[in-house]
Amino acid sequence: MAQFEHGLMWFRRDLRIDDNATLREALQQCKTLFCVFVFDTDILMSLPADDRRVSFIYESVAELGARLQAAGAGLIVRHGSALGAIPELAQLLRGDVVYAGRDYEPQAQTRDDLVSIALQREGRRLVLCKDHVIFEKNDVLNGEGKPYRVFTPYKNAWLKALPSVSTRVVDALFLDRLASVPTHVLTHCTLGDMGFIRPEHPITVAAGSRGAQALYADFLPRLDAYHQRRDFPALKGPSYLSVHLRFGTISIRQLVRDASQAMAAGSTGAQTWLSELIWRDFYFMILYHFPHVAEKCFKPEYDGISWESGVEADDRFEAWRTGMTGFPIVDAAMRQLNQTGYMHNRLRMIAASFLTKDLGIDWRRGERYFALKLNDFDLAANNGGWQWAASTGCDAQPYFRIFNPVEQSRKFDPQGRFIRRYVSELETLSGKDIHAPWLMSKEALKDAKVELGRVYPLPIVDHASARKVALARYGIVKK
Repeated sequence: MAQFEHGLMWFRRDLRIDDNATLREALQQCKTLFCVFVFDTDILMSLPADDRRVSFIYESVAELGARLQAAGAGLIVRHGSALGAIPELAQLLRGDVVYAGRDYEPQAQTRDDLVSIALQREGRRLVLCKDHVIFEKNDVLNGEGKPYRVFTPYKNAWLKALPSVSTRVVDALFLDRLASVPTHVLTHCTLGDMGFIRPEHPITVAAGSRGAQALYADFLPRLDAYHQRRDFPALKGPSYLSVHLRFGTISIRQLVRDASQAMAAGSTGAQTWLSELIWRDFYFMILYHFPHVAEKCFKPEYDGISWESGVEADDRFEAWRTGMTGFPIVDAAMRQLNQTGYMHNRLRMIAASFLTKDLGIDWRRGERYFALKLNDFDLAANNGGWQWAASTGCDAQPYFRIFNPVEQSRKFDPQGRFIRRYVSELETLSGKDIHAPWLMSKEALKDAKVELGRVYPLPIVDHASARKVALARYGIVKK
């Protein structure tokens, strides 16, 4: 029995009809359901005009609208502040309730609180549902009833609790309750209307739920070998689904269900991949329970670290940002990010370790840059990854473990295939020499037509010396 006469489904991080827990709940509880998406100016105002993610969202929203239209309904699209648009639409459509998927970021929670207050003034409600994660908030707690601070115990508890929740496909029942778009609220919003343009180099994966499913189908035959290939950026190892998970064009339940089944059948690759999906839940949980991590170190004592500053630090950050540090694997990683908006996970760790440990620059500067550039930017995962690399977060690597960029390069790009893809200045070097070209003889460099310091930079730091400085820097928290 439906509880409400009219309702709104506010799509946000769940741009799909299939396996959408919030949509299903809204359809069950509302006799008539209007579907809405808001291009929120409070978020968009800080982005460049050619931001790849906006174009990806735009295409995904268009596909969602087409899917709804095929079901006999439609999608109301607005451009403006969600704080005003949602209460206004609820009033215009005589909606008793607004359904939305729960968001765990501090800014999003503040927005939702304000929207809820505005709706309550008019006798309406905001109902938030769990869809973007498997476990949220207080779903997985330790024996003392407190949130976990370390990943491995959390993972074990997560796996133990998994059988108690359903990861079956959530069917969108009562589709006949979906409403078409009334003519008096019909809106048409283009990228140009919002002040954006299509980027010269858009996100390479297809947008929308159909794009997500095609990409997933391509990954499944590689799942069993995931643990063997995932750390090598020159190989087709990852799923490349992170941007789809970020915007909810694919269901996390579908991925966890398939990974669990494959793991039960003996797939080591599936076991490793499921662990990565659990990391995602873990970081959402951390952000929810410890929102201070968005601004400060997870471990308060690490806020006392003195990071490098001044002109030299700015110059080094610029070299890191532009992929001109003289360390080929770091530079290739940063150029991949700048050119495509994607960075392989192993490279994210290498680049972050280099900035914080070798250059001694505050992890927050790197985190902000990744937030600006990453197609799949998600505050929880980005913050968690950076604090892990900087040894300031939960479950961090010990501060005395500092990635050697040359050793990482030799191990994970042994033939230099990935480096050559993005650092073309070094394409003539052998697989042995390409990881540390400054160690080559002048004659060998001349034969390869590589001029260090002109065609390609010399290293901006000496790793061995930088390591000693880093150990001293972190001495403030030494037990």
